[in-house]
Amino acid sequence: MALIGLAYNQKPEPAVLASPLSEGSRQEDGELPRPDEEPPSRIADLSVAELIARDEFAEWDSPTTIAAVESALSKLGKVVRLEANEDFPERLRQTKPHIVFNIAEGFYGVNREAHVPAICEFYGIPYSGSDPFTLSLCLDKARAKETLAFHGIPTPKFVVVRKSEELRAVSEKLRFPLFVKPLHEGSSKGITDSSLCRDARHLLEQTEFLLENYNQPVLVEEYLPGKEFTCAVLGNGDEATVLPIVAMNFETLPEGAVPIYSFDAKFVWDRPENPLDIFQCPARINAALRKSIERVTLDAFRVLGCRDWARIDVRLDGAGVPNVLEVNPLPGILPDPADNSCLPKAARAAGISYDELIQGCLRHAAERQGVKLGSGAPSRTAQSDRWLAAS
Repeated sequence: MALIGLAYNQKPEPAVLASPLSEGSRQEDGELPRPDEEPPSRIADLSVAELIARDEFAEWDSPTTIAAVESALSKLGKVVRLEANEDFPERLRQTKPHIVFNIAEGFYGVNREAHVPAICEFYGIPYSGSDPFTLSLCLDKARAKETLAFHGIPTPKFVVVRKSEELRAVSEKLRFPLFVKPLHEGSSKGITDSSLCRDARHLLEQTEFLLENYNQPVLVEEYLPGKEFTCAVLGNGDEATVLPIVAMNFETLPEGAVPIYSFDAKFVWDRPENPLDIFQCPARINAALRKSIERVTLDAFRVLGCRDWARIDVRLDGAGVPNVLEVNPLPGILPDPADNSCLPKAARAAGISYDELIQGCLRHAAERQGVKLGSGAPSRTAQSDRWLAAS
């Protein structure tokens, strides 16, 4: 029987999050505290401690998600949990799993998502998902966009700002409206309605706020006015497949909200008692646009070196051309269909259950590396054939 290591970071319990967090600590995906006070759209009024307590661990997984992944993997082998903390290297060395299923987002630094796979490589242990280089590359939004642009893949024009004085040159390179966000974050951290800047004064204020509170460079890019989509990819090489495309229905946002999938939309306005029906899947678009989005998605997936699965965000420019906004090689995978989690939603639209999604990713990884798994789940071929036949 295959021994499968499950590498993860679990968010702190709510009681821990009630107090300001120490510097460098981090938290999860979809089950953050939902305060009754001002939403993150007013985030500039928050103290640094309040800001950190609100979104610092937005990338980490909840106990519910970790348990669902463990349950899905258990049909392919014996699963051992390997929390990606300071003890991870030694516990991995002692456990010696045949393969590691990696959903760990990491603790510190701009290469934090690469830590688990790098340690696995050091010990010669196979793992799922992208390699350390791709994970670090995609977490640096500017480097990823440079790579995309070099290969002719459309992405909004941008500059990186490390200090506010550099904004003087932005107007010479970019055209308003502009969009600003932290350079090395995921889960829409630091992205609110205030991120859309229509003039130089607003751009200066929001950039200074992000520089001060997130302690990292700021990406400033031209804002695209078209529709937005997110695309789930499963597989590798020529067999990589785009699942049904998810369209963003921004009309469901509160009146006057900026049409973006912000931190507010993910964690504040979307409440269990009043769900935000923001996803449309499959997207209601014509065949030509669907093929164009799929083409740019797969091009980005391959150029950036993604493996097994990923989620890629795409937005149309003023001419209707799909542009890649970001590439996430460690996609969110909330198990509850009621939650807004793009990859599982796209999989369900393709007739792939949550368990099959998780198992499929591990199967892709195992096939790449010659690892033998149990036979308690449909093969990659069966899943792919089901979706291709339906499409």
